[in-house]
Amino acid sequence: MSGHQANRAFGKCKQNHVLILASGDKVRHMTVRPWMAALAVSFAGVCSIGYLAATSYLVLRDDLIGGTIARQARMQHEYEDRITALRAQVDRVTSRQLLDQQVVEEKVEKLLRQQMALTSRNGKLGALVERAENSGVTTATDGPAAVEPLAYDKRADASGSVKAIEKLMGLSAAPVSAATVPALAYAAPNAGESSSDRADRIFSKVTLSLKDVEREQMARVQQLTDGAAKTSDAIRSIVGRTGVDLPEDDVAEMIPVSETPASADTAIGGPFVEPAGDDDFGRSLAALDTALMELDRTRAQVRKLPFGNPSPASDITSDFGNRLDPFLGRLALHAGIDFRATVGTRIRSAAPGTVTNAGLTGGYGNMVEVDHGNGVSTRYAHLSTVLVKAGDQVKAGEVIAKSGNTGRSTGPHLHYEIRLNGGAVDPMRFLDASSKLASFMN
Repeated sequence: MSGHQANRAFGKCKQNHVLILASGDKVRHMTVRPWMAALAVSFAGVCSIGYLAATSYLVLRDDLIGGTIARQARMQHEYEDRITALRAQVDRVTSRQLLDQQVVEEKVEKLLRQQMALTSRNGKLGALVERAENSGVTTATDGPAAVEPLAYDKRADASGSVKAIEKLMGLSAAPVSAATVPALAYAAPNAGESSSDRADRIFSKVTLSLKDVEREQMARVQQLTDGAAKTSDAIRSIVGRTGVDLPEDDVAEMIPVSETPASADTAIGGPFVEPAGDDDFGRSLAALDTALMELDRTRAQVRKLPFGNPSPASDITSDFGNRLDPFLGRLALHAGIDFRATVGTRIRSAAPGTVTNAGLTGGYGNMVEVDHGNGVSTRYAHLSTVLVKAGDQVKAGEVIAKSGNTGRSTGPHLHYEIRLNGGAVDPMRFLDASSKLASFMN
């Protein structure tokens, strides 16, 4: 059976639809076949069914929307919690930084207070050290022969620590080398060391350095105090061997300032006010000042005593003690010593004092007697010329007369006596003590 016959058997064949598109002179056409139409209808149906099914599902399952909203809410809460945690962490870091800054500022303030205290101490100590050096304070303990002036080459000075602190705080542009401040030579930061730990280490080194300076100052003050006390004791010991006991008065009973050397430069005074502090360093300075004042007082007392030589260029021809009297030929006490001196040799006062007698006095001939206080007096006899009169104030080394051959004398010479509380003592004690005191007197 042919195809044409088959079409006739199943009915009349339909013609395809033609879609014509005209645009101006151009005409286009497209044949729409049945299968294409069926396919388009099927696709549209599937999409409609899917859309309707999805819409129905979403409408019927509203818990999905709620879950989505809840999930979004949880995410928002987690985000907010994270932000809160980060803010808390930032606050902790900021607080830690502020705390560290406060600690650093407190440490710097403490170091500055120590620096100011050391600077103040150094000023006070410098004046006392200068006084001690000018007084020739010694530190030797083996006696006068081994005494040497104290070499204060390592004077306690806070300048090195001050510069190091200023460098630490960024206040000084000048670098501080390790040679200048060896105790403050900061090492490079260690591996793994935090800035806070390094700051603590630096502050510890600075503090230790300041402590070393304080200990050095205290040791130097103690050394000077001991030196002044030993010098004063040595002077008193030497003077005591002459038979003169120096009075041990309180410091408040010091000799007048006008009688001390360089009184114009050391004049002090003012109303009494309680001390500002009662620390060890203040007490040490007070002890040093007291020791130096006692030393000055002792030296001033010694300068009043006749340790000078009345005729330095003359030889001693007769000593103190018993001898044959040149006129009677029998044993007699020679109450002084004789100096070989030609007529007209200038005679000097052995110490400052007041002239109590000047003129002819029995066997002394022309004599000058000088009172030096504390029961000590000197007599200068057989003089040819007397240059002072009773009541005159004379200084040590001042020319008071000229030698001669007056009175009970066999020839030109100077008869020199020292009397203690009215009794004659050997002047050689004082002349020998003078050479020993030379290293202690300035």
